[in-house]
Amino acid sequence: MPKLLEINVSRNHGATGKITEQIGLLAQQNGWDVYVAHGARYVNPSKLKSYQVQSKAGEYFHVLKSLLLDADGLGSTCATHRLVKFIKSIRPDVIHLHNVHGYYLNYKVLFEYLNDTNIPVVMTLHDCWSFTGHCIHFVTADCDKWKSSCLQCPQKRSVPRSLFLDMSKRNFTLKKTLIAGNENLTIVCVSKWLENFVRQSIYKNHDIHLINNGIDLDLFKPMLPKNGEKFNILCIGNPMTKDKGLYDIYKLRTMLPEEEYGITIIGLKENDLKTLPLGIKGMCRTSNQNELVQLYSQSDVFVNPTYADTFPTTNIESLACGTPVITYRTGGSPEILSPETGIVVELGDVNALADAIKRMRKQPFSSKSCRQRAERLYNKNERFADYIRLYNSLISKR
Repeated sequence: MPKLLEINVSRNHGATGKITEQIGLLAQQNGWDVYVAHGARYVNPSKLKSYQVQSKAGEYFHVLKSLLLDADGLGSTCATHRLVKFIKSIRPDVIHLHNVHGYYLNYKVLFEYLNDTNIPVVMTLHDCWSFTGHCIHFVTADCDKWKSSCLQCPQKRSVPRSLFLDMSKRNFTLKKTLIAGNENLTIVCVSKWLENFVRQSIYKNHDIHLINNGIDLDLFKPMLPKNGEKFNILCIGNPMTKDKGLYDIYKLRTMLPEEEYGITIIGLKENDLKTLPLGIKGMCRTSNQNELVQLYSQSDVFVNPTYADTFPTTNIESLACGTPVITYRTGGSPEILSPETGIVVELGDVNALADAIKRMRKQPFSSKSCRQRAERLYNKNERFADYIRLYNSLISKR
């Protein structure tokens, strides 16, 4: 029985955690022995065998090191040495990396070990961190230094924040030398948008695949009829922040009559709840999947005014629940939609956002078309089967 080790910052929590879990479960069904190594702070129950890389206290020390020394991915040294011992003990046939950033793992220690082995390594890029010297998304700063060498990072204060130092040149060099230097590395991009950048990055000479995200269509499906009293607008972020368009939603509230349009925001922080503008319903992140499905299903439109996103599963979840999407033209978000299932407006154009909502109210989109697109393109069993085929092809070449 072949063995698979997946490594991710979360366990069955958030978008990447759920993707990791679903890939692992499908691999199990196809005869693989699956383990997941993960961080400590974002953990939900899992059906897979798991290994916690770092403690919560250790992760907070890693956060502190990143804040002071611009060293996300370079803390957790002892914890990662223990992970290496775990890897040696289970002897995986394939290692699949998801988010290696997130203050729980030392990629230098990990790749110094991996680069001395012949273990096939698959790395799914859910954002841009793995080929930049600091940032998760460079588009918000319109920066292309990552094509040659990062220096004087314009997003030093963005996540992962660095309060004082700019070590982006060192970070870029380490990633180029250690991660891109792995001869057994295969890259997977989750969107065409990201793939375009990766083919210009430090990974341009590696084998690069495109595998879109998928979701559980048995869970995300139409549940409740739309509420006809108002045209209900749903917005979701994890968390809902400025970069996810929070303040654009606030502006939107002033442009749409409250008696005609309802707005609900999911994923707010406690402080945001206290200062929420009148006429907007808000709640913190929900871990209740059935509640989330109900919110999607009874909304008339899902509005995703994100300023930086790779391939948001929220768009897919909304379509699966029969609800059309309006999004900014940014990242891989528009790729998920078709003219029959959503509207794309230019980045930051709140007036166009409001006009699109009004237009959709007058000419509603077909819930059936939304669901059919999700079924045709984003069934997790079909999308994640691409990973199983990739694993099999890699071990057959050893």
